[in-house]
Amino acid sequence: MKYRRARLTAMAAIVALTAAGCSLEQAASGDTVKVVIGYQSKTINTVTAGTLLRAKGFLEQRLSKLTADGGKKYRVEWQDYDTGAPITAQMVAEKIDIGSMGDYPLLINGSRTQANERSRTEFVSVTGYHPKGSPNMIVVDKGSPVRSLSELAGKKVSSSVGSASDGLLRQALSRNGIDPKSGVEVLNQQPQIGASALESGQVQALSQFVAWPGLLVFQDKAKLLFDGAELNVPTFHGVVARHGYTEQHPEVLDAFLRAQLDATDFLHQRPLEAAKLVAEGSGLPQEVVYLYNGPGGISFDTPLKPDLIRAFKGDVPYLKSIGDFADLDIDKFVDDAPLRRAFAERGADYNAAVGNPANPAPITGTDPLTNGPVTDPARASEVWTDGQDTAQPAADPTSLLRAVKLARAQGKKVRAAYVPDAELGTRWFADKALWVRDGDTYLPFTTPAAAQRYLAAHPTGAQVSFEQAVGEVRS
Repeated sequence: MKYRRARLTAMAAIVALTAAGCSLEQAASGDTVKVVIGYQSKTINTVTAGTLLRAKGFLEQRLSKLTADGGKKYRVEWQDYDTGAPITAQMVAEKIDIGSMGDYPLLINGSRTQANERSRTEFVSVTGYHPKGSPNMIVVDKGSPVRSLSELAGKKVSSSVGSASDGLLRQALSRNGIDPKSGVEVLNQQPQIGASALESGQVQALSQFVAWPGLLVFQDKAKLLFDGAELNVPTFHGVVARHGYTEQHPEVLDAFLRAQLDATDFLHQRPLEAAKLVAEGSGLPQEVVYLYNGPGGISFDTPLKPDLIRAFKGDVPYLKSIGDFADLDIDKFVDDAPLRRAFAERGADYNAAVGNPANPAPITGTDPLTNGPVTDPARASEVWTDGQDTAQPAADPTSLLRAVKLARAQGKKVRAAYVPDAELGTRWFADKALWVRDGDTYLPFTTPAAAQRYLAAHPTGAQVSFEQAVGEVRS
């Protein structure tokens, strides 16, 4: 009887703790509060809420300060995933408290979590975004004869259903007269599986989100077929927080958003060092990380800007196209109050940041070959040679070619060079771009379609290889 009474008493205590919103683990650890963060190390649009944030320890530092000021102790648990879908599943199960993912996964997250008040999530900040959608791309095998999206009709394409890459694929196919449901055979695969399928010839194209297209092209395993910027629709990644957790521990969300701002500042101020940390934490080459995370690439800017929210609302029909999802009220899903507090704490003007459409980290400085300032973000380029702590700016792609030529003449190894697509503005590898010479000017393009559009409008232009351009550019 005594054992049974004691057992019933213990069970009652457990029920009471659960009703109070405390997990058994938290109860067992006394004043220690656990926060579980779901992130995607290889999805480098989210680094300021994931890989870089973890590497720098900014969240732990913010939480330690709360403890030092007389608060509770905190323990951070980081969980790394390949896509946003498993993060959403864990949030529904109340096992992840804060997560980051792309725009289409955010839609699914909001839809899936709204039925339960404790699992219900709120979209609280942006990590990185691109106003035209260039980070999502479609690539084909390096030796593929396919040169336009229309040529994919009837072929097999790998993508991750429910991800930003799937949203890109459906929109791109539709705009090019192909029914995304019947015009191609879409294989629902994780990014790394899709990459292997492309390499082995099991699929003829791969639609994926950052950083997979850049990685495969950098590794000479693929070439770019479709640049997401052609859709001219903003794409972004952001942070969702589980309401049941943040209502109980609002100070944790406040600390997280402040730490995200810390990580964003670090990325802007020390981009090459940030790229190195992200490369170490993700296993990606530093050159690929810097393509996206470097100046002039992804806009790492936290505010929930109206243009992004409008694009987000425009994506809602996607939910119905892939399955039976509950309607999602975007206005109720979005909550910028915590982020406003984080801005106010550092004396920053949130409204001004919301209204500023410019990339907060453009390529700047002085072009050493022209001795002039680098001011035009549509043409600003960079060359990175071994031994440099910073990449060297170039006023435009033609000047970058001269810089590469000079570096080689001096016996320096060019680690990577980056140029903006002359039509779409997408930051890309200079040696993987398609180049057009028009007089003394050299123009880089990301895709065959973009280069052909220019040549059709400019009969004086001629397509040249990167090596040919470097060799013939006037010093």
